[in-house]
Amino acid sequence: MDIKALLEKANTLPLRPGVYIMKNAAGSVIYVGKSRKLKSRVSQYFQNSEKNVKTANMVRQVRDFDYYVCDTEIEALSLENTLIKQYSPKYNIRLKDAKSYPYIKITDEEYPRLVMTRKRQNDGGKYFGPYSGTSTVFSVINTLSAVLGLPTCTRKFPKDIGKERPCLYYQLKKCCGVCTGNVTGEEYAEKIKFASDVLRGNTATVKNELTEKMYDAAENERFEAAAKYRDTLAALDRLGQKQKVVAAPGTEHDIIALYNDDVCSCISVFYIRDGAVSDKSEYVFGADRIVDEKNITAFICELYRVREYIPKSILLSFDLEDEDRELVSEYLSGLAERKINIRTPERGEMKTLCDMVRDNASERAKNYRNEAEKDEKILLRLAELLKLETYPERIEAYDISNLGHEHITAGMIVTDGTKFKRSDYRSFKIKTVTDGTDDYQSMRETLARRFSHLEDPEGSFSEIPDLILLDGGRGHVSVVRGLMDELSIDVPVFGMVKDDFHKTRALCTDTEEISIAKENALFVFIYKIQEEVHRFTVSKMSSAKSKTLTKSSLTKISGIGDAKAKILLKAFGGYTGVKNATFDQLKSTKGISERDARAVADYFNKEK
Repeated sequence: MDIKALLEKANTLPLRPGVYIMKNAAGSVIYVGKSRKLKSRVSQYFQNSEKNVKTANMVRQVRDFDYYVCDTEIEALSLENTLIKQYSPKYNIRLKDAKSYPYIKITDEEYPRLVMTRKRQNDGGKYFGPYSGTSTVFSVINTLSAVLGLPTCTRKFPKDIGKERPCLYYQLKKCCGVCTGNVTGEEYAEKIKFASDVLRGNTATVKNELTEKMYDAAENERFEAAAKYRDTLAALDRLGQKQKVVAAPGTEHDIIALYNDDVCSCISVFYIRDGAVSDKSEYVFGADRIVDEKNITAFICELYRVREYIPKSILLSFDLEDEDRELVSEYLSGLAERKINIRTPERGEMKTLCDMVRDNASERAKNYRNEAEKDEKILLRLAELLKLETYPERIEAYDISNLGHEHITAGMIVTDGTKFKRSDYRSFKIKTVTDGTDDYQSMRETLARRFSHLEDPEGSFSEIPDLILLDGGRGHVSVVRGLMDELSIDVPVFGMVKDDFHKTRALCTDTEEISIAKENALFVFIYKIQEEVHRFTVSKMSSAKSKTLTKSSLTKISGIGDAKAKILLKAFGGYTGVKNATFDQLKSTKGISERDARAVADYFNKEK
């Protein structure tokens, strides 16, 4: 449809809440949005009213749209989130998959532990987060463990209480010493409660409780207990000193700021707990993403859908329409099961805090622009040097690794611009080459299998790279070019040639070398690619070897072949799990007979 036909179709929509889906000429979903009044919102896109650059670019690609009518705005908001996750539209902003975020988990055990995990499960544990990165998670875990004297060893309690002498951490007074048997279950539960309160941001509450307990212990002449409470209070104070204090003690807010220009956008979130910045998250989006006050509501809802805790107050550096603010508040209140207040301060201390977070977003966007300019210069120089017709935005690099004649493995890494795109990495177990020294045929098989997925309707394999780099010389390039001629695929292919010290020397075709030694920025970029593809490939090959060795250890047991070894390893999570399994557990495993279970149990009992 042309713009006139799209407007006519939009004018037929009802004035009801709903979700609209914009599609391009290929029928692919490029944008998903919601509206209180579908007709009013969708028709605005196709009128001559002023639109920002990003929205105008999106509208130029629209050839049709679908829509869903909803009964309520909350229903429309939930459906919008679902469809954005389903289609990953080009112009929508979204969080990366929640499984990528680290959490702190308090395990569901008699003596719970604090651990880092990226996967939330219904296992009875308490999850806190997600956090911005693993460094933050481990810093919090280590600090809390030291403050409260929680054990960080691998001993299992209460099973291991009294079995071994206390470790060095107990001697250094960094662990309460559960293993000694001198810590009651009630005392340990109290420590875990304090940890839970601190993770929820209730540091002030914890301090008040500890202060009361300290005075009570002192009055009852339990001076040793009072001293422990005093030391814990001091440690909590030191924890607070590591964080940037931005407000009065007891202050608790999340602050969301938005910076937006024609080049990029940044959403910055500061988590204020007990007056200090406990963590922050930054989300930067390129020029192709539409980021404004009208479509940020779905992002905010998704941000908190994966979080364990939502504070009562969320401050915004930008204005939301009253209806949108009430809608988000209602949605988050439903998640938290209590009232969540969302507002944009206009003056005072809270306005200053919002301005600070927006300045942070602006600075992050500035850094992004500077990095993008450097990246563009590198890639433009690469295109110029290699005489490429296309700007090499997606680069795929390949390497072959083997251990003698076994475990021949190919690795593929991908760059998006000059950044590694690890979600698109792939490895290939070579099937047709029996001689591990034939790297040429291994590389040919790898690329043949990779190109066989170009017709896949979805996924990264359907994307044609702008440039292919091979860890090898002219022979590798010649073999792959021959394959691509057979498949009628036209993608530039170059080899990454190493010198006698295993350092990148040049790029090559099947007939010539192109020196990059004097191109400092470009040299570093290619060197990083070559090192990364080698690291990734070797790691996959080593993993395959390790699995084989583990399986082969089990096949030494009478009656256990490759198939049953695989069943056991999967059922018990690895070799150690099989070794520690009881006879009854082994016997109840599907595919393992009682005779097999007895053979496995007897084998490992002899080792113990």
